Amino acid sequence: MMEREMAARFDEATASLGALGITLRKLPERVRAQVQEVRLRAGRPVVLALAGKDLYLTCAGVVSEQMGEHVLVAMRPQLEDAFRLICDSSVYAHQHEIRCGFVTLRGGHRAGLCGTAVLQSGTVTNLRDISGINLRIAREFRGAADGFLAALGTKERMRGAILAGPPGCGKTTVLRDLARQLSSGALGRCRVSIVDERGEIAATFKGVPQNDVGQCDVLDGYPKGEGIMQSVRCLSPDVIICDEIGGEEDARAVAASLNAGVSVIASAHASSMKELFARPHMRTIFETGAFPQAALLCGRERPGRVKAFYREGELHDFQAVGADDAVWRLHDGRAS
Repeated sequence: MMEREMAARFDEATASLGALGITLRKLPERVRAQVQEVRLRAGRPVVLALAGKDLYLTCAGVVSEQMGEHVLVAMRPQLEDAFRLICDSSVYAHQHEIRCGFVTLRGGHRAGLCGTAVLQSGTVTNLRDISGINLRIAREFRGAADGFLAALGTKERMRGAILAGPPGCGKTTVLRDLARQLSSGALGRCRVSIVDERGEIAATFKGVPQNDVGQCDVLDGYPKGEGIMQSVRCLSPDVIICDEIGGEEDARAVAASLNAGVSVIASAHASSMKELFARPHMRTIFETGAFPQAALLCGRERPGRVKAFYREGELHDFQAVGADDAVWRLHDGRAS
């Protein structure tokens, strides 16, 4: 059943790829269930990214591990058709997302976009001449947050946490399952708000979450800082969950949530703790005291698996380390 559900997610996502999507949906269920991303680049082979390897779609409609003359090449008309379908034939309606480089699809799937930037006063306002589409398949795994949840402890002792990891390691999948479990009483009565800026956690469509996030309040499309403040003011949450934190406004918002007695659990891109603390504003965010614990996930080959969990004292050590590579190697050694 799990394989069938994952293949169905693949089919849902590739419905926005036009004629190419029809070919992809004819692949065997076992293949469709394993694909994490579909990568299309103008004039280049169609790539299916799985955990640990890439497959190539051939002209015969089957997959190959070798790239040769027999592989199917994505042509610009196919990209233009897919872009139109991704935007529901209304590029203007998705202007805000497009200028950020992505469009979130029904079901929480995300199409990352490459093209030529249109600038106005030095700011990207649009993309033209789309040259690449990276379609990331959203997955739901019940139990994906089990390891992370166990490390958080009881509801009474639960505090804010950062979930760090490289792209494709399952951060959003874990957050989604964590929201479901917490709001459904895994640690006792817990009011949970999701600030879903990119629409990937709950995948709200016309006001209804497409993903199972339990009994959560969902603020869809809100910038994280503004959404956190709105939730604190109006929804009385115990926990706020959001994706990809890291901006200056985010730091102010999480500090305000801490003062209101609300825990924030958020993800951040980083393949190590050194990389996490090297990111702009992350030190400021940790200095608020809102995140006394952090988890580092394994890579793409083991999505959703916790590699190491760090408590408050260790995080203080990370903040004090600075640029001393030897000390970083010592601290990150147990996560290797």
